[in-house]
Amino acid sequence: MTAATSAPPMIKATAVNKFFGELHVLKEINLEVPRGQVVVVLGPSGSGKSTLCRAINRLEPINSGEISVDGKPLPAEGKALAALRADVGMVFQSFNLFAHKTIVENVMLAPLKVRKIKEPEARKTAMELLERVGITNQADKYPAQLSGGQQQRAAIARALAMRPKVMLFDEPTSALDPEMVQEVLDTMTALAKDGMTMLVVTHEMGFARRAAHRVVFMSDGEIVEDSTPDDFFTKPKSERAKDFLGKILTH
Repeated sequence: MTAATSAPPMIKATAVNKFFGELHVLKEINLEVPRGQVVVVLGPSGSGKSTLCRAINRLEPINSGEISVDGKPLPAEGKALAALRADVGMVFQSFNLFAHKTIVENVMLAPLKVRKIKEPEARKTAMELLERVGITNQADKYPAQLSGGQQQRAAIARALAMRPKVMLFDEPTSALDPEMVQEVLDTMTALAKDGMTMLVVTHEMGFARRAAHRVVFMSDGEIVEDSTPDDFFTKPKSERAKDFLGKILTH
């Protein structure tokens, strides 16, 4: 066996269940994401997509089952969880940047505090990442001085600064004005091309078609389909997926 085939999946969820009170939001979820793969999670609102994304780095505790990252089961809390979280970058709908720090300071913060990297090195890396996401010229501005698209690209740079093994994106473009969506998707597409393992919850069908290796379709807390983008968009197997695609692709 080669190293690639014997390596554990970067993300593995086994029989994961999650309840909010009586509401069963994740039902027996089984999912594997191999390293270097881009998996896009699609589905109607309330299908459990964001909850799944948040469960993978323990922002949402699960009721049963197991989630592992790079072969290590997620610890419930404490230092081990913090260490594991450092390997999992997360980008949300809202950019969550610190308003009182400049963009470059936002990107440097976690490497300085968590990875204990020296300031000159952290700054150099931060500037390289801002260049990678195309906003080097915004480095010394504050978040409020940037457009939504620029802020989201800064948030991606901030997540990358921890050198994560995997990136989770929870509807990263849904809070953006339409004209800013493409610049963020372009940044994500470039990351995908570089081989970053990514799990992306999104409504952007074009991105799913272009950048994903796999499309996972969720409905009512279950994974209903797991296929290639081509198969999913041209010949969905389930009625629920056909109904979903019928509603969004006709608009």
